[in-house]
Amino acid sequence: MTAAPLILLAAGGTGGHLFPAEALGVELMKRGLRVRLVTDSRALRYSGLFSKDMTDVVPSETVRGRSPWALARTGLMLAAGTAVAFNLMRVLKPAAVVGFGGYPTVPPLIAAQVRGIPTVIHDSNAVMGRANRLLSKRVSAIATSLPGVLDREPSLAGKTTTTGTPMRPAILAAAAVPFATPGLSAPLRVLVVGGSQGARVMSDIVPVTIERLEPALRQRLILTQQVRDEDMARVRALYDRLEIEAELAPFFADLPARLASSHIIISRSGAGTVAELGAIGRPSILVPLPGAIDQDQFANAGVLADVGGAIRIVQPDFTPDRLAAELSALAADPARLAAMATAARTVGRLDAAGRLADLVMRVARAGA
Repeated sequence: MTAAPLILLAAGGTGGHLFPAEALGVELMKRGLRVRLVTDSRALRYSGLFSKDMTDVVPSETVRGRSPWALARTGLMLAAGTAVAFNLMRVLKPAAVVGFGGYPTVPPLIAAQVRGIPTVIHDSNAVMGRANRLLSKRVSAIATSLPGVLDREPSLAGKTTTTGTPMRPAILAAAAVPFATPGLSAPLRVLVVGGSQGARVMSDIVPVTIERLEPALRQRLILTQQVRDEDMARVRALYDRLEIEAELAPFFADLPARLASSHIIISRSGAGTVAELGAIGRPSILVPLPGAIDQDQFANAGVLADVGGAIRIVQPDFTPDRLAAELSALAADPARLAAMATAARTVGRLDAAGRLADLVMRVARAGA
């Protein structure tokens, strides 16, 4: 019997890259195709769809500076990774290679292009990432999560399809949970997250904010917060003193379910987070990561803020007084929370995995 075609998925080793890859992998497997993941060593901690026997690790390096030494190191690591990836393409003979961003996708995508294998890149951000930008002119097709990302670049717009961000099964399950509008005196569930490693700014600002809230509102709070290990003791001490019902952890494996059960989410605005908030439909206060060259998180947060599904606060303005004012206003206006949840849902694309799978299969057939 002839083996089913293999689709090789390339992703950086963070949840923002791996989760969409997993979602596409699930969809492709439902259609009878085989999938493998090529990534960097960080993804070996990952416990989702891709077991170790479905994963290939390729050397890579992110651009971490502009000094000659840093650039030379990055170039050497990417060259080494490309050599390893070139051999992988020879052995695996994939029908197509799909990249989800991050510099670990560069070696396998370049190796595939050299060998004449069809290639697709997917970008979840409102501003295309640097690795995908580097690859964009050479790939067979481009998929974006949001419309208009490449409208000003005719050479790329012609091969671009808006698919949305593929959602893993846990997010699709969470999206089926309707938003439960809180009463004026009912418990208010607040979830604070800061990305895969947690954000120090959340540990600095949120506890002080909670201390400044009116006692009646503090008593309503059921707080869940992602806190880094080095910040845990001081954050726990303050919440204990305030007698706040708070669950603190460096990582929550069941984050989709926690998103679904929350009334307000306070978070960074990575592409994956924004896509999941849209898919599930929950009100949020978003604090873009400052200092990014492309200001991608600022643009991502704007996608939800522009439709009324989120409040965007740049980090210099993310003070305890500002956050306390926003939380107090939202807690006093359940109808606004419900409207924000509905507005956020308009951004979500629950069929994105299917749309991206359709594109990948078209590209693979065209290159056969």
